[in-house]
Amino acid sequence: MKTEELVLKWALKNALEHGGKALQNAVLSKIIGEDPSLKARIKEVLALVEEIVNQVNSMSIDEQKALLEEISPELLVYEKKVEEKKLPPLPNAIKGRVVTRLPPEPSGYMHIGHAMSGILNYVYAKMYDGKVWLRFEDTDPRKIKLEYYESFRRGYRWLGIEWDYEKNNSEDIDLFYDYAEKIIEMGRAYVCFCDPERIKSLRKIGVECEHRSHSVDENMKYWKMMLNGEFKEGEAILRLVGNMKDKNTTMRDPAIFRIVEHEHPLTGKGYHVWPLYDFAASIEDSICGVTHILRTSEFILRDELQNYIRNLLGMSNPTYVEYSRFEFKGTPVSKRKLRAIIEAGLAERWDDPRFPTIEGLRRRGILPEAIREFTLTQTGFSYARREYDWSLLYSVNKKLLDPVARRFFFAPYPVKLEVEGLEAGELNIPYHPSNKSLGMRKIDYTDEFYISGIDAGNMRIGQTIRLKYLVNVKILQISSDKIRGKHVSGGPAQNIPIIQWVPAHRFIGIKILVPDVLYIDEEKINQESLKIIEGYSEENVNEVKVDEIVQFERFGFCRCDSATERVFIKTHD
Repeated sequence: MKTEELVLKWALKNALEHGGKALQNAVLSKIIGEDPSLKARIKEVLALVEEIVNQVNSMSIDEQKALLEEISPELLVYEKKVEEKKLPPLPNAIKGRVVTRLPPEPSGYMHIGHAMSGILNYVYAKMYDGKVWLRFEDTDPRKIKLEYYESFRRGYRWLGIEWDYEKNNSEDIDLFYDYAEKIIEMGRAYVCFCDPERIKSLRKIGVECEHRSHSVDENMKYWKMMLNGEFKEGEAILRLVGNMKDKNTTMRDPAIFRIVEHEHPLTGKGYHVWPLYDFAASIEDSICGVTHILRTSEFILRDELQNYIRNLLGMSNPTYVEYSRFEFKGTPVSKRKLRAIIEAGLAERWDDPRFPTIEGLRRRGILPEAIREFTLTQTGFSYARREYDWSLLYSVNKKLLDPVARRFFFAPYPVKLEVEGLEAGELNIPYHPSNKSLGMRKIDYTDEFYISGIDAGNMRIGQTIRLKYLVNVKILQISSDKIRGKHVSGGPAQNIPIIQWVPAHRFIGIKILVPDVLYIDEEKINQESLKIIEGYSEENVNEVKVDEIVQFERFGFCRCDSATERVFIKTHD
């Protein structure tokens, strides 16, 4: 290897290790270590190192990587594993006795917030050799759909979360009735006939309604009438006797049962009196033996109420670990806002790649391992509101994809390039510069190519560019519809841009969807949240199967979404 090539490869390697800026002394040390004979020419070598390092440092990181891939791909290091953050100890945890739960309400599709919370509950349980419940909080028949149950099962499995037990709260309605009657008999619950607005206004000012003075016998009679269908929806509710002056408003005689005249997808029309969340969750957490509840901090005011219910019934209380809600910039998880996107005609389905649903993330090309790594490295147990930027998750995703994603040439906004003096031939190149296990690919070429319109726009007459892995080309003529150049001798060098290319006689048309944030601010929908980029790729892309994530060189990672239309979704890089 020539001295210039030796210096160049180590300058590129060092630059890529230091954010694009090589260090002269480090480069000098490497080349002397590889070729000790250069010590005899140290002054000449020092000048050469300085010159080449300055040239390398003027290049972009993408240019540096492309050049090193050609001259010494073995020096490229792709970090597959992100260092996993060790979670802090779980308070009051005993090895082998920890029980956590995944408590989704099947009223919508699973989203990234559910995923991150589920990962924390699962990892903590395994950390202490504990158990995990998957428990569907399905006691509001109006919201529940069978497809939502399966969305969570499918999503948790995709994330690698394995649960030990599974149940639905709707299985235990009779048990909830028994506990409700015990509380009525204690004189700690009463049937209220106030309309919702009156209840709201009295709770606001901390004043009891007249129904609170019912005797136990009266309340039991009215309760039985509720169960027997003698009241219609909205006419009667069962309220807990709390403290109407409590600063924690959840303790101001909350409703614990209401009438819902709507068929349940699992229990049918068998029940029409249903427990509200706090009552059902309190009972289920106890009978399931849950020791630790890890959840977002919007539930913090409900801890007192749920503990109060369990205390009335002589049940033990779990340990709470609460943290700020998982939110991503410009991407709400609320069903209301996501439905607004669909109603506005900007999306058709809940698996849209812009959506934070698990189906949407999967289509976007986010790996389940990336969500896990991101959760464990970014999550902090703090009540402070934190809004994550998608780029943080994309960065983790990229580190996992870099070592394993096959590479292909792609020319967005294609422009034709004609090369004089180049004979037709065949090129065998690796699918990955350093992962030999991914194999080789063959590309036949002539003297005509398609190149990126962006690269074409940056070219100038007289400039020399390099078609990656192939030849150097001097630009002779530039017009609106094509570029003409001639084949010149030489190989890759630090002052020659390296670009990808596609044979003009053999290419595949590709459409790439590029998702962006859904909302510009709290309420303003981003009308440009999904862009489409079209171009040509090499024929080998026909081998890519649906769901495979590949890298279109110098463009980004893309997941194959459709075998028939060859639609790819850019995962960002």
